[in-house]
Amino acid sequence: MSSFEQLRSEDDESLKSRLRKLILRDSVLKGDFVLKSGMKSTWFIDVKNTVCRPEGLAIVSLLILRHLPHEVTAIGGQTMGADPIAFGTAGVATSLGRSIRSFSIRKEPKDHGPGGMIAGVLESTDSALLVEDAASRGTSTLSAVQAVRKTGASIAYAIAVVDRGGTANELLRQHGVEFQALLTATDLGLPFEGGITS
Repeated sequence: MSSFEQLRSEDDESLKSRLRKLILRDSVLKGDFVLKSGMKSTWFIDVKNTVCRPEGLAIVSLLILRHLPHEVTAIGGQTMGADPIAFGTAGVATSLGRSIRSFSIRKEPKDHGPGGMIAGVLESTDSALLVEDAASRGTSTLSAVQAVRKTGASIAYAIAVVDRGGTANELLRQHGVEFQALLTATDLGLPFEGGITS
């Protein structure tokens, strides 16, 4: 495993190449799967198996932080897919001298205590980066967009570690949110999930 300082010295393409190898090794399963959408797929990806390992999280955090606009003050997304990315990236940012708050969006509003959809720290004056482990249709990220906007915070853009469906960009663009992915299904040598229904 590479040291953090070594990873910091590598360029984006080198880091993405490392990330691709880690995801293919630790996160991609081949077989017959039914996706959340009900569609069938010959492959499945669990990006958490990569981003919850030290090297994977370090690489993802560095790739996100290198191009993060100065105005971004908070990072988060829907639990659980966004949690390790948001919290890990905020921690790495601190080690690099940048303060970014982190938050998680619950699947359902909390009905006790202060309640609400947001756990962690998201203020109405924040410019938020939304993160996700893997995007299929973009609907989970869109739900996160709506929850963040209800707080009064703005959204800088949304980023997924892997775009596995190929449709998130168009859906989010229709709602005024720029979407990026560190890697796509095709970068991994796989078809977009949206193209293999039966």
